[in-house]
Amino acid sequence: MTTMTTTTAGRVGDQVSRQTDIARAAALIADPSRARILKALSDGRALPAGSLAEEAGVSGPTASSHLGKLVEAGLITVEPDGRRRYYRLAGPDVSTALEALAVIAPPLPVTSLRQSSVSNALRRSRTCYDHLAGQLGVALMGALLEAGIIAGHDGVHRPEEAVRDQSSGYGRDVRYAVTEAGGVELAAFGIDLERAPTRRAAVRYCVDWSEQRHHLSGALGAAITARLFELHWLRHGVSPRVVHVTEEGARGLAETFRVEIGT
Repeated sequence: MTTMTTTTAGRVGDQVSRQTDIARAAALIADPSRARILKALSDGRALPAGSLAEEAGVSGPTASSHLGKLVEAGLITVEPDGRRRYYRLAGPDVSTALEALAVIAPPLPVTSLRQSSVSNALRRSRTCYDHLAGQLGVALMGALLEAGIIAGHDGVHRPEEAVRDQSSGYGRDVRYAVTEAGGVELAAFGIDLERAPTRRAAVRYCVDWSEQRHHLSGALGAAITARLFELHWLRHGVSPRVVHVTEEGARGLAETFRVEIGT
């Protein structure tokens, strides 16, 4: 009798310990300055505290306080480099959570020409952690589907059809996969997922907050994006997350994937 009570209590305790503190995570992200810091880091690159303070529009000491809270919560990591400290997102799950929130979040008011320019640039082509998003990311996803390189869905986000349970969510409810012919084409482009040293799923998707369609994530999304930078088809913009297609990239994307997008 005692054994059964202890075992049951242990199971109940285990279940309680697995509960997630959504309120704490939401409170950390809810602060406007911390939200701007997290968005600035959403392309996966490490940035110094000074740059993040500028992006957040706060003083250095205030930024340090925010950064300390984000590090303590495990949302970002810090990397010392001499006298400077660089910060980056703790992993792709943080960026995925931010993108999911962006899908339902109201737009920020645009109050300056610079804000308008950055907003347009982000919608046109940006990175979502280590893969492409925006109009370019959605166009690339559509081109891969049309060419039969990947298969499993049409790339259209339908909220009413998306699976919602403990094991599925955006990026997991649709089973995209690389086709046999697609694997050959990707290899010719310089991508071999079988040799990629990663435990990430090969093909996942994110719901693109600006386009309300799927863009490619997972190991394949990261590999293609890295390859585009390696070929100098893409270059980073001045603002965090913004990327630009080079003239060579515009030609290459059109010839290789039939993606037509301006530079």
